[in-house]
Amino acid sequence: MINYLIEKILNYKTYSIRRKIDSLLEMDANIYCNLGQDSTKAEKLQAKKQSKSIYRAIQKLDKNTGDRFINMMDK
Repeated sequence: MINYLIEKILNYKTYSIRRKIDSLLEMDANIYCNLGQDSTKAEKLQAKKQSKSIYRAIQKLDKNTGDRFINMMDK
């Protein structure tokens, strides 16, 4: 499901690159907002995988910005 939404945003013709990145980051923030103290380890791992997919999509739009997000995630 998340990959479908990512591709949908990437394929918008009327969105600028900046707006596409903002939409992807908004989606990422929403994923982490839905995690809580009662979230299982599997749910947290799933959120991290989804974030990595989002950051790879950002990397397609702006390599420098995407690289920074991925590098910070790995630390």
